[in-house]
Amino acid sequence: MPAVERASRLLDALSASRQPLSLADLSRALSMPRSSVHGLLATLVTLGLARRNEDAEFSLGPKALQWADAYTAQSDVLRAFGARVDRSVELGTETVMLATLDGADVVYLACRQGSRPLAVNFRVGGRFPAACTSSGKAMLATLPDTEVSQRLGAGTLPRLTRYGVAGLPALLRQLDTARRQGWAVDDEETAEGMQCFGAPVIGARGPSAVAAVAVSVIKAGLTPRRRTELVDAIRLLARDVSVELGAPVGATMGAPIGASAGGAIGASAGD
Repeated sequence: MPAVERASRLLDALSASRQPLSLADLSRALSMPRSSVHGLLATLVTLGLARRNEDAEFSLGPKALQWADAYTAQSDVLRAFGARVDRSVELGTETVMLATLDGADVVYLACRQGSRPLAVNFRVGGRFPAACTSSGKAMLATLPDTEVSQRLGAGTLPRLTRYGVAGLPALLRQLDTARRQGWAVDDEETAEGMQCFGAPVIGARGPSAVAAVAVSVIKAGLTPRRRTELVDAIRLLARDVSVELGAPVGATMGAPIGASAGGAIGASAGD
């Protein structure tokens, strides 16, 4: 889109300069009419992508730094996940995903396919409502209930199957359980016949999750013993990835700080 291209060029010019630039400077550098540059700058300032000083000069805004932090975090977590996911014997034949939270949705950053087909084709870039997935619940459980409510709203939650949780109060009860036990479950909520177990990945800045890992399996024939093995293995993977990102072990798998605070969740896999 031309407008997006012009905004991108404008941000490039701001980032390349070591000092704030005036409207005239930017108009000359980009060979664009002042009126066009002025309109774009007004929008970028409103969005926090540009900043205007007292001399009517412009520089990059704080939003750009947030995006840079997010890109770095996602790049780091992808490397940590890739280095750790194949080390788990218990997860060796199963489908394992890495996801991040985007508003009220989860977005999949990576997927290691298992040996058995599932009802859902998890793919990089795919999105699902966070309230329906184990990885989404695991990440939401690290947030205060007030922030969860702001993200999801007070109305009816999206449901992908008849087993999906319909309302926020019921979801908050599930998140409270997830905080106490250190992992979350999707019990046929994304697809009937499929069960998923997810655990949060905590970064160095914690305590909110930067991502989550999850394992998806066919529910039929899943024994209690195998279920425990999978839960322990996905929690261990989450802990290892978190530690790789610089989070203290106690912040990833230690005792819960408290449901209302939405702090670090869970206990060690051996507890």
